[in-house]
Amino acid sequence: MYPRDMSSESAELERNYGELLNQVSLLTKRSSLRELSGGLTNKNLLVETDSGRYVARISSNSSSLLSINRDSEFNNTKLAAEVGIGAPVFDYLKGKGLLVIGYIDGKTFGPNDVGANLGRIATSLRKLHSAKPFDRDFNMFEIQPNYLKIVQERGFRLPDGYLELQETFSEIERRFAATFDGKVPCNNDLLPANFIDDGKQIWLIDYEYSGNNDACFEIGNIWSEAELPFEALSELVTAYYGGMRADKLARAWLFCQVAKYGWTLWASIQNSVSELDFDFWEWGMLKYDSMREAISSKRFTEMMERL
Repeated sequence: MYPRDMSSESAELERNYGELLNQVSLLTKRSSLRELSGGLTNKNLLVETDSGRYVARISSNSSSLLSINRDSEFNNTKLAAEVGIGAPVFDYLKGKGLLVIGYIDGKTFGPNDVGANLGRIATSLRKLHSAKPFDRDFNMFEIQPNYLKIVQERGFRLPDGYLELQETFSEIERRFAATFDGKVPCNNDLLPANFIDDGKQIWLIDYEYSGNNDACFEIGNIWSEAELPFEALSELVTAYYGGMRADKLARAWLFCQVAKYGWTLWASIQNSVSELDFDFWEWGMLKYDSMREAISSKRFTEMMERL
């Protein structure tokens, strides 16, 4: 039974999610329940029990529109755990939106922490990228058109001038294809909050968008989400590859723009379907405006020429 003297937060969470959590034997004898910060497509609950602390990831109903496959998330989280870079997996209720993983005790990063730990982050990336192949691919050049189809068919908001940029990104895709050198298992959504530092290593969490991808997408997306200066991207590329690679720097920088082009539509979809109290449209427009400024700059021409 759940204790009578639980906190008001625990009591509310228990009312909303207790029946679901009770379907996992590991979580039935819980002493407290608390919501963790973050999570724009799910609820993350810290569940304390006599046997330890666990995180219950409860997915939202909008997942299918966002190119999230919960079976893949489960499978790939296990593969990340196998190489010691992702949290251990304890249970998964297929079709019920519940994944139970271990709680990692450490510091959750903010943007400044990412910038101060680029060398260590590169080490963690190489560890993840050495895992067994994930069970699906992640290709923003394929995901973005799917997002666009959803936005147009459902009449969701589309930023001014969005469609006019399609040829620019088609040209980036063509140049990428000519210099492609393989895929590795990637997280693909390493926001600062998805890094946890336990003092020994930086763990990588949240495998909703995980899939085999170009390592430069991972690198560019990390830099983009932390909103770091250009020099930081150069430092991260150098740390990852063990030396400065002008071609990989260009690829990572351009992948950052590709990511923003796609995530803009992700934000439009979320703005229309999510029940969370968050301004997804503003979030997406910040990325969109930043991307448009970047592809209009001299640096864009320089980076395209380096491929």
